Amino acid sequence: MNTEQNASASIVTAAGLAPLLTVLIWSGNTIVTKASAGVISPGSISFYRWLLAFLVLLPFVGRAAWRNRSLLRQHWLKLAILGALGMVIYQSLAYEAAKTTSAVNMGVMIALMPLLSTVLAGVLAGERLTLASLAGGAISLIGLIYLTSQGDPMRLANGGFHIGDGLMIVAVLSNALYGVMLKRWAMPLPVWQQLFWQIGFSTLLLIPIFLMGDISPVTTANLPLILYAAIPTSLIAPLCWMIGIQRLGAGRTSLLINLLPIVVAALAWALLGEHLHSYHAIGGVLALIGVGLGLHKPRAKNGPADEASWETEEA
Repeated sequence: MNTEQNASASIVTAAGLAPLLTVLIWSGNTIVTKASAGVISPGSISFYRWLLAFLVLLPFVGRAAWRNRSLLRQHWLKLAILGALGMVIYQSLAYEAAKTTSAVNMGVMIALMPLLSTVLAGVLAGERLTLASLAGGAISLIGLIYLTSQGDPMRLANGGFHIGDGLMIVAVLSNALYGVMLKRWAMPLPVWQQLFWQIGFSTLLLIPIFLMGDISPVTTANLPLILYAAIPTSLIAPLCWMIGIQRLGAGRTSLLINLLPIVVAALAWALLGEHLHSYHAIGGVLALIGVGLGLHKPRAKNGPADEASWETEEA
C-alpha cells in the first residue's frame, strides 16, 4: 500500500512540475518580449518565431497532418481564425506593447487571461457565470487599474495610461477568445496537428505584416530572442501543459498561471533592472485574488473538450 501511495504521490508531483515549467517558460517569454523592444521589430520577431516553429514541427507532424488533409479542408477557416487570434494578434500586439509598458505590467495582465476566458465562455459558449466569477472580475479590474495607474487612478484621465497597456489588454483579450473558441470548435484532429496547422496559417498571415513593417535581419543580438520564442515557448510549453492537464485536469492546471506575474516581477528585477514599487505589489495581489476567486469552482471531472481548450493555449 505504501509503495502504491508513494508512486501516486510521485505521479502527482511530476504532473505539477510539468505545467509549472510551462509557467516559467511563459514568464521568460514575457521578459523576451520586453527585451526585444529596440532590438528587433515586432513584425519580424513574430514572423521569424512562427516560421521557425513550423519548420521544427514539419518533420515530426507534417506527414500525419498531410494524411488528414481532408479534415483540414473542412476546418481550415476555424484553424486560420484560431491562428490569427492566438498567434498573430496576441503576440504581435504584445511585442508592440513592450515598447511602452513594463514587463511587470505585462505579466500581471497576462495573469488575467484565465478569468477573461471564463467570462467570454459565459457570453459566447453559454456557460453560467457565477457570483464568484463576477466578483473576481471586479477585483481583478480594480487591481489592474491600480497597477497601470501607478497607484493613482486619476492618472488614467491625465495621460497615465500608456498605449502599451491598452495594446496588452487587447492582446490578452484576443488570446482569451482563442481559448474559448478552441473549446467551442472541437475538431477531430489530434492536438499536435491542430497546433501545426494553426502555426502554418499564422505564418502566412504574418507575411504581409512582416513585409510592410520594418524588416529586421537576424543578428547575433536578436537570434537568442527568436530561438527562445520559437522553441521553448511555442513547442515545449504546450507539451508540458498537456501533461499537466492529463494528470491534474484543466481546471487545477490553469490555476498555476497565477504564479506568472510573481515570476515575471522577479525576472524583470533580476534581468532587466526594473524597479518594483508598492503599486506593483498591491495591484498584482488584487489581480491575483480576483483571478483565483473567479476561477474557483467545485471539483468536477473535465471532459475532452475542456482539456482540448487548454492543450494548445499560449501556443
